[in-house]
Amino acid sequence: MKKVITYGTFDLLHYGHINLLKRAKEKGDYLIVAISSNEFNELKGKKSFFSYDERKKLVESIRYVDLVIPEHNWEQKITDIQEFKVDVFVMGDDWKGKFDYLKDYCEVSYLSRTPEISTTKIKNDLGLMTAKK
Repeated sequence: MKKVITYGTFDLLHYGHINLLKRAKEKGDYLIVAISSNEFNELKGKKSFFSYDERKKLVESIRYVDLVIPEHNWEQKITDIQEFKVDVFVMGDDWKGKFDYLKDYCEVSYLSRTPEISTTKIKNDLGLMTAKK
């Protein structure tokens, strides 16, 4: 069985997330998604609309996803790859090159993003819609 892992916040779930998860699953047989915990998001200076538990439930409901685990820090990737016997690490191409050090442990693949959508864009658009009222 070929195992794939990806990481992200997955806040305000949208079709760009689904595209990424579908394409990540196509790289193997079993997809693990590590979702940034609320505490880790705070360390990164990010604030999620949904809590970790809510984001986890949403991602678990996606048919391409086999397992959801928490991401607590940047350093856990190697441990996760080893513990779950991961064959392929997948991230969006906005991270291209940043995780090449993981090539010592598994294949690293950067997938192109869905260009017209992002959580940041949704938050900005919602802010504009609220401001217009």
